[in-house]
Amino acid sequence: MCGVGTAPNCVYGPDGKGTQSHTNEDGHLRFRGEDGCFLYGVFNGYDGSRVASFASQCLTAELLLGQLNSSHTDNDVRRILTQAFDVVEKSYFETIDDALAEKANLSNYLPPHNENVSFHHSSQSQKVQDRLKELEQEVSGGATAVVALILNNKLYIANVGTNRALLCKSSSDGQNQVLQIGRPHSTDNEDELQRLAALGVDSARVRQAGQIAGQSSTRRLGDYPVKFNYNEIDLLSAAKTRPIIAEPEIHGSQSLDSVTGFLLLMSEGLINALESAHGPEQANQEIVAMVAAELAQQSSLEAAAQSVVDRIKRLHHDVYVSGRQRATYCSRHEDMTLLIRTLNYTLADGALTPTQGGRIYPVSVPYSNSQSTSKTSVTLSLVMPSQGTLTNGTNTASTLEEGTPTPGQSPTATLQSTNTQTQSSSSSSGDGSLFRQRGSQAAQPDETGRVPPYVDFSQFYRLWGSDHSDVMFAPL
Repeated sequence: MCGVGTAPNCVYGPDGKGTQSHTNEDGHLRFRGEDGCFLYGVFNGYDGSRVASFASQCLTAELLLGQLNSSHTDNDVRRILTQAFDVVEKSYFETIDDALAEKANLSNYLPPHNENVSFHHSSQSQKVQDRLKELEQEVSGGATAVVALILNNKLYIANVGTNRALLCKSSSDGQNQVLQIGRPHSTDNEDELQRLAALGVDSARVRQAGQIAGQSSTRRLGDYPVKFNYNEIDLLSAAKTRPIIAEPEIHGSQSLDSVTGFLLLMSEGLINALESAHGPEQANQEIVAMVAAELAQQSSLEAAAQSVVDRIKRLHHDVYVSGRQRATYCSRHEDMTLLIRTLNYTLADGALTPTQGGRIYPVSVPYSNSQSTSKTSVTLSLVMPSQGTLTNGTNTASTLEEGTPTPGQSPTATLQSTNTQTQSSSSSSGDGSLFRQRGSQAAQPDETGRVPPYVDFSQFYRLWGSDHSDVMFAPL
């Protein structure tokens, strides 16, 4: 029921070739407990993987060793989740106690702490400084987290920081909704800015800076220097109490009874890569469409999740090498992690041919001639599993405007969105039968990563020609 895809960070050179600047710092968890309890999480580490790794292990122990059972109420679950995050952070800080003590001790041997201390050899001083750097790295670093808990077939989302959770589900009337559960705890979150302002922090300066100690998150796990030495950080020095916290914002419960669809947990690096390439306006709808397309083609969730991550990585790279307007935003990307959890969702048969099986998911490609008052809207369709439709066949065109499509990439439709403080929703419906996803026996990409054309536009040409019979038009 779950698959995970990952990709390491990458920095592009002038020739478009990418290099990894540091080891992968993301983490994830996926466990099934007793009483129909499921736990999933994605952790975005920074300045090392220590916190993300520790949290992914410790949080499981704090939630799945008898702490939760089917008799618990929603309030009980929220309390247990909040306590678990608190215990995880405190336990992590206990693991670095020895490093902190050694760091404090060695600092006394260097000016200006003790100007009377002299070293017999300069090499000894250098060794102390090198060790202090190692210890500083050991006690630094943190992670943001998004955790999904399913208990009694009800969904709870606990979020700390800037990762994202999306729920795609079909409604009883045949439409689909894309729900973003919660908002990122970032420097442009009004609720978070108000929280900081109440502590005495200048929220206007925080908004303008866009980052606090190198990160955009206002909630995070670990990060000892920021948590305990915030009075030494200019933006936070006026705070009355600790301003950067690890307390999760918990959403739920949301019943999953009769829900068909999938849940997505994404690291900040994945979100930023897609938004850098195509803009933030339709990022949720784009990634949901990508996931649905891969679920229709892949025979395993692990393969589907990895294919989506690879697709976003390729889109990001192609925008950079294209030199187009958004290329300046795509010179690098951080580690990317995507977790897909299906909900009563049947994977397509990977052996299907392009014309076999599945529900049709339409994608609208409107055409408008400025010299004519008429408008032709041709519906291209993707073969998907049979649960319901996903993308809109009548409202708007795709936002995939830049970059070269990745191998097997399908057009992505825009869904109408309504945003609130806690979630955004998108719904759509439609029908069509022209564009069909390729089966597993489709042509493989060549050395450039491209595949031969496989879309039949004959219906498009016929419809366009009937509406513009006075215009000479010949397909290439």
